[in-house]
Amino acid sequence: MPDTHDPSRRLLLRAPLLAAVAAALPAAATAAALAAPDAASAAAPARAFDFFLGTWQVRYRRLRERLMGSHDWEEFDGRCQTQSLFGGLAQFDESVVNRPGLPYRGLALRSFDPATRNWADWWLDTRNPQRIGPPMIGGFADGEGRFFGESQLRGTTVKVRGLWTGIGADRVQWEQAYSADGGASWETNWVSRYRRVG
Repeated sequence: MPDTHDPSRRLLLRAPLLAAVAAALPAAATAAALAAPDAASAAAPARAFDFFLGTWQVRYRRLRERLMGSHDWEEFDGRCQTQSLFGGLAQFDESVVNRPGLPYRGLALRSFDPATRNWADWWLDTRNPQRIGPPMIGGFADGEGRFFGESQLRGTTVKVRGLWTGIGADRVQWEQAYSADGGASWETNWVSRYRRVG
């Protein structure tokens, strides 16, 4: 009969248990961070969009012609309300865009992928209510969000960039730019300036 008091044997028996506990620690820490977001967890990639939850007044600027050398902008107001989904790993917002002569509503859906540690950002609006284009993919670093994708403009594929800047408790800015040269140069064509209300 083996000696159950052999110290080396007890260490061998405990090793699988210690390994299981060690493997569970990162998952437990992640679950705790998602369950109780604080200043530390809010800075993590999975909570990067928490700043945008709530209700916002918006001032929009839209370039009338894209990638045509235009400097003719139009400005109008709107409103946006953002809610959390999937325990904070996704969110959606509904926007009211009071563009003169063509008011519409829009829906943005964002979702975090823990495997890639990136966010995807989709857009749908009432001007074309059965079409969701491909998402812009990106994330946050140094207080700024950078997202990239593609779109069609006059029958040609162009690069699209979305930037989140000036992120604060009560204000934030999002802007969109297009590139016709593969990202070597960018033309900003849309700016949304958000001010928190309520």
